[in-house]
Amino acid sequence: MPTLDYRMLLQLRPHGDPLLPSMTGVQAHKLAPIDLLRKDPDRVPSARLGKLLPSRAANETLPYVVVANPHLAHVYESYLRAFERFRRVPEIKTLEDNEKYCKVLEETVTEHATVIPRLAIGVLEVCGLMKPEAIDKFMTTMLRSRISRRVIAAQHLALTETFNSPWHFPQAQQPPHDQEAVGEIFLRCNAKEIVEDCGNTTQELIKRTYGSHVDVPAINIYGHTDATFPYILSHLEYIVGELLRNSIQAVIEQRKSKDANLPPIEVLICETSQHVIIRISDQGGGIPNEVLPYLWSFSKGPRRKKRLENLARVPKLLGTLQELQVPGGESAAEMQHRIDRRHKHGDTGLHRGSLSSLTSRAPDLRLGIGLPMSRLYAEYWAGSLEIHSLEGYGVDAFLQISKLGNKNERLTTRASMDAI
Repeated sequence: MPTLDYRMLLQLRPHGDPLLPSMTGVQAHKLAPIDLLRKDPDRVPSARLGKLLPSRAANETLPYVVVANPHLAHVYESYLRAFERFRRVPEIKTLEDNEKYCKVLEETVTEHATVIPRLAIGVLEVCGLMKPEAIDKFMTTMLRSRISRRVIAAQHLALTETFNSPWHFPQAQQPPHDQEAVGEIFLRCNAKEIVEDCGNTTQELIKRTYGSHVDVPAINIYGHTDATFPYILSHLEYIVGELLRNSIQAVIEQRKSKDANLPPIEVLICETSQHVIIRISDQGGGIPNEVLPYLWSFSKGPRRKKRLENLARVPKLLGTLQELQVPGGESAAEMQHRIDRRHKHGDTGLHRGSLSSLTSRAPDLRLGIGLPMSRLYAEYWAGSLEIHSLEGYGVDAFLQISKLGNKNERLTTRASMDAI
């Protein structure tokens, strides 16, 4: 299928910039978590990260047949504006230059808060024009590259915030290992603590959704509970939160009677030399067989119409656990502050997440993109997410995480983009 990319788009504009076509062929340098931890004492903090964004913004393509869709066209134009905005920023040489660049980053992050729902709505609307496999490949390509840009932007902003903090003393004694973080990267994420925090947050959200009188299943955690690994906290919170929310809701909805005891959610943590594996098991009745073929698909099959209606109610979506909230409950900002306080990691702004809480949605609003998004987050740093369902009984979810932090991000190549 022919593609329409920025090079073609520029031919339709009266003053096309020759710089963009040359940058669309630039292969993105892949990053690993340890790359984001490296410090360059002779440069403004994280200035090198700013060089990575223009080429990544330039390498976005859309299949020609779907460009006419207003939602996808909006996304396309937003990436074009982002490219032109970033490539005009001069090289960062001073703190003042960096402050100006951070304002550009923050404006772009805010502007792109609508990208995920617009992409999701757009692909559902063009389902009849493309094969489901092509739609899923397109969405995976777009979201994976979007995650990569968010990681770079968030890391730059977080490092700058740390540098500007009154509590930042470069020569001071290093903080304890369990409290150490560099920008968005937490060097020693504790699997048990993450599950506990996400579980408590999810249980509170479910109670506010269904009513405080509703019982929620307990979450039992066992195995290698001391396992730690370097990771981006907001990514891990989203994945674990999504899995726990699905399990808790399934158990509640599967309950036979008010007097029946709810079976607990069982979480097993397994640590190997190179990986940490988190298994989340529930007895929520499993996933219906007719739904399984569309579990990881963005086209959603027979549930397409309902998902479209739900997505229309979510103008912004950033992909964080903190954006879930219930009308009348605590705000997303209050929830983020509570989570920040629980983690006690010193720098207050360190884990706003790749996508700070700019939006909200009810946790019972089924959008159909939670599991596909979770898998993308898991696979981004060379991990994996698998779901095994036994209809009539329950589900086992297996999340595998690279323990060493030395695996490169998974980026889509230019050749695979052109093949869409």
